[in-house]
Amino acid sequence: MAPHYVSRVTTSIVLLLIASLILTPKSCSSKPISQQTSSDVDLLEFPLNLEYLEAEFFLYGSLGHGLDVVAPKLVEGGPPPIGAKLAKLSASIRDVIYQFGLQEVGHLRAIKSTVKGFPRPLLDLSKSSFAKVMDSAFGRPLVPPFDPYANDINFLLASYVIPYVGLTGYVGANPLLQNATSRKLVAGLLGVESGQDAVIRTLLYERHSSVVKPYGVSVAEFTNHISTLRNKLGKDGLKDEGLMVPIGQGAEGRVLGNILAGDKDSLSYPRTPQEILRIVYGSGNECVPGGFYPDGGNGRIAKSYLKLT
Repeated sequence: MAPHYVSRVTTSIVLLLIASLILTPKSCSSKPISQQTSSDVDLLEFPLNLEYLEAEFFLYGSLGHGLDVVAPKLVEGGPPPIGAKLAKLSASIRDVIYQFGLQEVGHLRAIKSTVKGFPRPLLDLSKSSFAKVMDSAFGRPLVPPFDPYANDINFLLASYVIPYVGLTGYVGANPLLQNATSRKLVAGLLGVESGQDAVIRTLLYERHSSVVKPYGVSVAEFTNHISTLRNKLGKDGLKDEGLMVPIGQGAEGRVLGNILAGDKDSLSYPRTPQEILRIVYGSGNECVPGGFYPDGGNGRIAKSYLKLT
């Protein structure tokens, strides 16, 4: 083979390799947070991403406005949420959701009183954002698109999507915290977050056989689809369960009803920040923002993954 031909072939291969490196996105680190250098500050700041989301969704849903009116200093100049609005709720459900919203204000203040924190990230709480979640959960477009603000059941189903993810994050963070002040704060946050999830699940459980109009699907089936999606996006096995499960998966393997999610010993499942980002981004990848966070989350942990894209 002529030397100049070999040279041309070698050059072509090198150019192809360079093009491949340029066009292929960098892989995202899958190293568990426990193996990274993360301080208590990082682990306490990260949940602010979820607390901002919950505060805005619950306040807007019950009042028609959010933190910019209720507690403007807490947002630190962060952009207002996209598409959040007043929901069409009954008086009793509105009262519960309003209480949740005010509780989230307290959570934000408690975390920011302990660590510096960061401004509110850009949040997408629009109808289309929730519709995409439900479409992904069912593996097909729902017709008409799901509207979380349309009525009690829709709003409760949309609420089912949020607090549980946060509480699993607190369960996962707790054993990694080094000082008593941090553990005390997380224990207090976890107690109320798990309470919110329990109330939402109870309200839905009371309606578990009701059909979600106009989809012809029961409330319980909706929750099962949502939980299956979160397990899929989280990519770390079973950590999410709907309101009805196979009898062997229920408490002590004796019941179909599953008013609270838990493992074989009825203990809450833990999730890492990576798993949470995969879920709330809706991408299944902690390095690829989207879903409720168009620009990704704030704080060192969330931003460290964004830098890998």
